Amino acid sequence: MNVIFMGTPDFAVPILDAIVNAGHRIVLVVTQPDKARGRGKKVTYSPVKEWAVEHNVPVYQPSRIRNPESIETVNNIPADVGVVAAFGQILPKEILDHPRLGCVNVHASLLPKYRGAAPIQWSILNGDEYTGVTTMQMGPGLDDGDILLQEQVKIASDETGGSLFDKFADVGASLLVKTLEGLDRGEITPIPQDETKATHVGMIRKDMGKLDFSRTAAELERHVRGLYPWPGTYTHFEGKSLKVYKASVIAESELTASEKAGQIGTIVRISTEGDGSIAVRCSEGALQIFTLQLEGKKQMSASAFLNGHPLKIGEQLG
Repeated sequence: MNVIFMGTPDFAVPILDAIVNAGHRIVLVVTQPDKARGRGKKVTYSPVKEWAVEHNVPVYQPSRIRNPESIETVNNIPADVGVVAAFGQILPKEILDHPRLGCVNVHASLLPKYRGAAPIQWSILNGDEYTGVTTMQMGPGLDDGDILLQEQVKIASDETGGSLFDKFADVGASLLVKTLEGLDRGEITPIPQDETKATHVGMIRKDMGKLDFSRTAAELERHVRGLYPWPGTYTHFEGKSLKVYKASVIAESELTASEKAGQIGTIVRISTEGDGSIAVRCSEGALQIFTLQLEGKKQMSASAFLNGHPLKIGEQLG
C-alpha cells in the first residue's frame, strides 16, 4: 500500500521501518517544522525527518496542518492509508478522509484511557499495573476515534518513562503492521470508544520535576521513574539544584520511631555501604535516593556524594 506518514519524535521511527519492511511504500512524510535548539540555536531535524531524508522520501513540514494550502499539499498525494504516530497536530477532516482506508493513529495507551500528549509518563506517574498501545481509526477530535487493535503491556516495577517509550516503539510498530494488513483485507471491525471511561492527560512540563516531599514516598518514587529521562526530577541542597535519578520507597512500617518523627523533607537515614543511599522523610514513608547530581557536578552514587558532602540526620532538602 501507499502510505502518507505523519509523525515527529523517536517513537515514530521504528513504525516507519516496520511499514517499509512489511512491503508498503511511504509516499510522503509530514512532520513538524525544524527547530532551533541549544545555546547555539542550531536548527535540527525531527527524528522522522532524519529518517525521510536518509530514505529519500519527500518531506512536508507545515506550521499548521489545518491551513488550506497544507490540506491541498497533502491531498495532492494519492494514498491508500495515512499513518499518524505522535505528529503533534490535530488533522482536519479533509485529510482524514483523503486516503482510501482513512488515517490510522498509533497511540501509546489503552484508549479510551489517557487521551492526550503524554500517556506513557502518566501511566507510570499514576501507578498503573498495565498500559498498552492502541491503533485507532482517526476521528476529528483528540484521540477519540474507533479502536482497531490493542496490545497490553505490563509496567515493570523499575520502569521509567524512557524504557516504556522504547518498549512502545517496538510494540506500536508490530501492531500497526497487523492493523494495516487487517484493514486491507477487511478483517478488522472498528469499535467505538466508551466515552464514559475516557480520561485526558496533559503535556509534561519541566517544572513538574520538582520533588514535593509532602507527598508520599511511593508517589515520589513513581515521579522519579516516570519523568526520566525528561524532564527529570530534582530538589535543592545548599541553594543548588540536586537532580535525583534513582530512588526506592521505605515504607512507613519500615521506619523506626525516630525516623517517623522526622520532619517532612529532612534526612532520616544515611547509608555509606556499597553505592550508599540517602533517605528523606515524606508524608508517608521515606524516599531512598541512590543516584543523584548536584548542580555543576557529574552524576554520582549517594556514597560518592556523601564523601564530598557529609550530611547529617535532620538536615533539610528542598
